[in-house]
Amino acid sequence: MDFFNEQNITIFDHPLIQHKISLLRDKNTGTYEFRKLVEEIAMLEGFVALSDLPLEDVEVETPIEKCRTPMIAGRKLAVVPILRAGLGMVDGVLNLVPTAKVGHIGMYRDEETHEPVEYYCKLPSPTEERTIVVTDPMLATGGSAVDAVSQIKKYGGKSIKFMCIIAAPEGLERLHNAHPDIQIYVGHLDRELNDAAYICPGLGDAGDRIFGTK
Repeated sequence: MDFFNEQNITIFDHPLIQHKISLLRDKNTGTYEFRKLVEEIAMLEGFVALSDLPLEDVEVETPIEKCRTPMIAGRKLAVVPILRAGLGMVDGVLNLVPTAKVGHIGMYRDEETHEPVEYYCKLPSPTEERTIVVTDPMLATGGSAVDAVSQIKKYGGKSIKFMCIIAAPEGLERLHNAHPDIQIYVGHLDRELNDAAYICPGLGDAGDRIFGTK
């Protein structure tokens, strides 16, 4: 697993992120608390993931005098959740950058092949001029993440980041091998996938737990 030390892969060890992920794992954590924890973890991860956004000096008049001061440059940011669980992380990023645009990529997992099937894609334009953060709480087989990033690249996306809360080694390796040029942020790297392609120890179905469905 030496590739996990690649510079474009960040696996968080921050105590707040780890504590909140442990609360997510608990099967007794209710829908409201689960939803808030996902949002909070996304905000903590986003604080690091967005640390390289370009800045430019602009003129601002303070109550004392005019000054030149840095602000985010260019077309700023787009957040693209992989539906539906990825929606749970969007507000965490928007808390940091409220002006960010939001796109959507819809995929579901074929229960027999465990591979993603795409049914929707709508991205903010011009896609090629934006920093795009793809969100999905779970990076399991990696199929959905790989296909989502491929779609964004097809529409011209160049600066792409992927944020998840937990990942299986198999999915992280697959995403890194398919798209070695993107930045990947992982809240916690779990042990493995089971025979049903679920992350172990995992936290169950993130979409069901976020939206209170079964």
